[in-house]
Amino acid sequence: MAEFLRLTVTFPTALFSFALLVVVGFWALVLVGGVEADAWESVDIGSGSNGFDALGLGGVPVTVAVSGLVGLGWFASLVGTVAVEAVGVRGIASVAAGFGVLVVAVVAAVAGTRLVVIPLRRVFRDSPAPSHHDFVGRVCVVRTGHVDEEFGQAELTAADGSSAVIQVRCGAIHTATTPLRSGDSAIVYDYDQAAGTFWVAATEGN
Repeated sequence: MAEFLRLTVTFPTALFSFALLVVVGFWALVLVGGVEADAWESVDIGSGSNGFDALGLGGVPVTVAVSGLVGLGWFASLVGTVAVEAVGVRGIASVAAGFGVLVVAVVAAVAGTRLVVIPLRRVFRDSPAPSHHDFVGRVCVVRTGHVDEEFGQAELTAADGSSAVIQVRCGAIHTATTPLRSGDSAIVYDYDQAAGTFWVAATEGN
């Protein structure tokens, strides 16, 4: 154990060890609710573009990319340090070897994190913001006593399974349709953006 601790504070592993402590501490705070997981999302590296995108690490939260870089960099530098000591490099040569291990560790961390990020992009890909027009074509159930050209509400189930109460209208002002009463099923066929209401018509079963 003592030998392992010595290696973790030996150059260049010590650089990653400090960063790893910060990352572990950050995720510990996330677990206890002391900080939000996307607290670093405002970080923008590079001039004119996100540095993580330039490295091929975009598409996931900054916290995930940084955690991968630090974790893999620490492991690679630790393995490299063990290898250098195993071949008996000493003196100035050991310092040069340390810088060599650092470069290799950074390259390995970036390459390894890119491999991890590729499948994770699908998990963190932003879903398009829902639109009122997404409700057009869906069936709703009338929840008010009646629906006419000026009044009415209905409950609609969205594609994701969530339900919402929407303002609905029907009548000759838009198109001739069968009167709707509480409990009737209706289909949404248009959205009036100016009024913020949906136009509905009775389904064939009503």
